[in-house]
Amino acid sequence: MTHGHFALGDQVVILKGVAGGELWGDAMTVVTPSWHTPTDEDGWRLRDPNGGQQTFITAHPRYLVHLSRRCPDCLIYLRALEDYLIPKFADAGTVIDCGWYSTTALNQLVHIADARGGR
Repeated sequence: MTHGHFALGDQVVILKGVAGGELWGDAMTVVTPSWHTPTDEDGWRLRDPNGGQQTFITAHPRYLVHLSRRCPDCLIYLRALEDYLIPKFADAGTVIDCGWYSTTALNQLVHIADARGGR
């Protein structure tokens, strides 16, 4: 997904794993553009409506899927992830966190494929 695919106020989810035969993740609201330091690209500042330790984080657009609207690009991406991941964990019967993300000291969410030393 590109930066322009999302807009202020969009409801998004950051997919983190599989639970009960479905994908699960953290639902958040897009609040403002923000530089994503781990990738050196435009990202989005997100707000977790549940608050917690990281009420606000910055994420790259490719980590996000729309919740607030059913756009074709997000539906295609979501379906591809479901087709790939759900069969792998169908027998687990528990919540599986795939461990794709960590959060930097600057509250920037980073995918393991984008993590670089010192950032």
